[in-house]
This record gives sequence, structure tokens and C-alpha cells, in this order.
Amino acid sequence: MSIDALTVTRLPDAVYDALRESIVDGRDAPGSPVTEQAIADRFGVARPTAKAALERLVAEGLLRRAAHKTARVPELERADIIDLYANRATLEVAALAGLAAAVAAGTTPVPDAALTAQRTLTDALDSRTAPTAPLARADIAFHRALVEAQPSPRLARLHALLMGEIELCTGQVQSHRLLALADVVDQHQGILDAVAAGDAERAASLTRAHIEGARDRLLAHYDATHPATTHSTEGPTDG
Repeated sequence: MSIDALTVTRLPDAVYDALRESIVDGRDAPGSPVTEQAIADRFGVARPTAKAALERLVAEGLLRRAAHKTARVPELERADIIDLYANRATLEVAALAGLAAAVAAGTTPVPDAALTAQRTLTDALDSRTAPTAPLARADIAFHRALVEAQPSPRLARLHALLMGEIELCTGQVQSHRLLALADVVDQHQGILDAVAAGDAERAASLTRAHIEGARDRLLAHYDATHPATTHSTEGPTDG
């Protein structure tokens, strides 16, 4: 049994969580094949357990599998990054404006899960060696919590459909240190403060700036690591 082998009560969930984190953190590199047998061997589990984890990751966009082909970690192209962040901005800007308005009306509090995620990131500022996977996970949890707390369940479902691939982008931003953690914390705090104040316009504006800033850093990294083709580092903006 490998060192990745797991012994927990809910084994299928644990395998899924561990593999998901490995993909987001880049330990399973873009383009890497992921098979049921490889998962079973890696975690010391039965094939049905491995299959369940694999199917969940495919459904969420963290693995891609063409018909009758082996599942692989997605290799995001430049156009994928632009499209993902454009759609993410559309959804999260609307969500944060709606959440701030709900807070102002007294119908919704600032979600505790977002505050907890922000504390995780803030605490990590004291450590120069904080692992990137938990930071990416906390970053993602922050945004998920805010979107899930806004009034529209349909908007939350649309956002959830994107989040698998968005997690791949967030993991790259974190693992390549494209944004300083202090900047992420400051930007998150600005968003939280705007939501807590019930300022829908400011919450929306700060959310857009935060998302587009991460997009631009990731596009610049993509261009620097794919020098055969030149592109502008500016992606399309919404609105």
C-alpha cells in the first residue's frame, strides 16, 4: 500500500478529496492520465471506490474524458482561461451585489464560512512556507461561501458548474505565486467589508477587480511559458 493510502470512515469521499487536492495543487500535472486502476493502487482502495472518485471529478471538470478515452487532468489553453474568468466574473459580480443588498435589507448575514476561509488565509501570512493546496482550498471556499449565501439558488448552481475548472485556475495562481498572499487577503477583506456595509456597487466593483486581476496574472504566466505564440495579456471584460 502506498504512502497515499487512506483509512477513514467515508473512504470514497476521502479518495475524492485527496485526488481533488492533488489536481488543484498541480501534483497531478495538466495532461496527466488518471485511471481507475492507478487511483486504486495509489490509495489502496477497490476499483469501485476509485471509479466513484474519478466520475465525480469528471463531472466537476477537474478531469476530462472523451468517449472511450482515459481521463486526464485538463490542459487549459489561453482561450479557456479567458472564457472561464469572463463567466466567473459575470456570475460572482451579480452574486456579490445580490448578497450585499440582502445584507443591507437584513435578510442575510455575512456567511460564517467566508469569514473562516479568510481567517485561514490571514493566519497563513505568518508562515513563509504555508503549503499552496490549503491556501487554494481556502481561497475557493471564500468565493463559494459568498455566492452560496446570496439569494438566488439558480445563480449558485450556475456558479457551481464552473467551479471545477475555476479551481484549476486558482490552484495555478497559488502554486506559481502569481498573486502575493497579502494582496489576496487585502482584496478579500475589501469585498467582505463592502458586503458587511451593504454596499452592492462597491462589492460588485471589488469582486470584478479581484477576479480580473487574477486572470491577468494567469494569462501573463501562460504567455511567458508558451513563447511560441504571442498574445495580448488583456482578456475581454464584461459589460
